[in-house]
Amino acid sequence: MKFLNNLRFVFGVLALAAVSTATLAHGYPNKPIRFIVPYPPGGASDVLARALANKMSESMGQSIVVENRAGAGGNIGADVVAKAAPDGYTLLMGNIGPNAISPALYPKLPYDPIKDFTPISLVSSVPIVLVAHPSFPASNMKEVIALAKSKPGQFNYASAGNGSSNHLAMELLKSLAGVNFAHVAYKGGSPAMADLIAGHIQIAFDTLPVALPHVKAGKVKAIAFAGTKGSSVLPELPTIADSGVAGYEASSWGGLMAPGGTPRDVVDKLNLEVNRALGQPDVRESLAKLGIEPVGTTPEQFATYIEAEIKKWKRVVSEAGIKLE
Repeated sequence: MKFLNNLRFVFGVLALAAVSTATLAHGYPNKPIRFIVPYPPGGASDVLARALANKMSESMGQSIVVENRAGAGGNIGADVVAKAAPDGYTLLMGNIGPNAISPALYPKLPYDPIKDFTPISLVSSVPIVLVAHPSFPASNMKEVIALAKSKPGQFNYASAGNGSSNHLAMELLKSLAGVNFAHVAYKGGSPAMADLIAGHIQIAFDTLPVALPHVKAGKVKAIAFAGTKGSSVLPELPTIADSGVAGYEASSWGGLMAPGGTPRDVVDKLNLEVNRALGQPDVRESLAKLGIEPVGTTPEQFATYIEAEIKKWKRVVSEAGIKLE
């Protein structure tokens, strides 16, 4: 993506500074702001929201409260923001799940993924990694595929819920590699990871920020990255595509959104503050250590990206014949 270029990122921040005076004239913000995270505490979206909230509250002079509203693959939290007043005080830490995948999986969503949200900025790109319990008798993709084909449906995989990015990542792998794992859906990534660590589940996809501490502690073992490239925090780990599953690619992302119809000056103010926070060395360093790549875009760039993601996952779902139970 062109907007991952750091130079454009810096120029964008400087350009957006010009609109802040008009925004401040309206007195925004003059009360606490809510960040709605559509997943339980501890996941990548939650970590990202809290990092942004801490930094943005300092520069905006208002407290920012992170509120977890989990359920239905992120759709419940997204719906809360979709129906909130468009005044800039209730925001969504948007995610690939409710904002790009759900439109392909759910025939009737309680919100319109385009009309009911005002994009503020794409915030992050989050690698997805395939991990397994240490007792799982496979340690690389070739072994995983061979084992799954020899015992179809006998191993369980966990997801953060129907329609979540790790659910679709595994369904895509099943389709491309011709394997079968039994799906066990949880209400969020944290309980899914807990059962994986406990050995109740054999294998799962999860975001790198969630999986990394457990990989380092030896509680789970990393198999491969789901995206097109690896990460410096696990430099020896290959991608699934490089391990023999041609054409495989799945990654997660996070972005800040407001309800549809939010005034432009409020959006510009929030975009300025998000990009300013992401530009801080301590924020970038802390996120990088977790495997999260800070991004930062204009509202228009983020809107274009969301539309492309919706089209992409609709195509994947259709080609793979993925259906929700």
